[in-house]
Amino acid sequence: MYDQPRPNPALAVMTFDQMLERVRYEGAYPTRERAEEVMRTVLGAFGRQVTGDERVDLAHRLPVEAALALTSQVPATEQLTGWGFIKDLAARTGGSPATARWDAGAVLAVVSRVAGPDLLARVLRHLPGGYALLFGQAELRQHQAAA
Repeated sequence: MYDQPRPNPALAVMTFDQMLERVRYEGAYPTRERAEEVMRTVLGAFGRQVTGDERVDLAHRLPVEAALALTSQVPATEQLTGWGFIKDLAARTGGSPATARWDAGAVLAVVSRVAGPDLLARVLRHLPGGYALLFGQAELRQHQAAA
């Protein structure tokens, strides 16, 4: 018999503690408390940028505590570019853009694993340019020049 194409296998469910440990490892944070603070801050900020079905689907994939952090903020009326997101995150935390970029990369790298490639692609399609790099992905779409 020939192998039939199969849909994407079910993603492994990650608990909040497992997610927190992954973020701690990715960001090289010294304590679980620091990793949790960073994760909640980044997810809250990212939740302001993600809207619609992508926001709902992403929240369903995340552990409950992480989903609550993602959905704790009302979505922004105007989406920021990836760089705008980093600058906003730095301003909200009182840190530098470099630190905000590090924190966002540590958290969003773990989120990308939980989301899976199909949902991540959908999320990135609905965001302005610059977010793919924050998820550890190549930015493959072309930006349209302003007219």
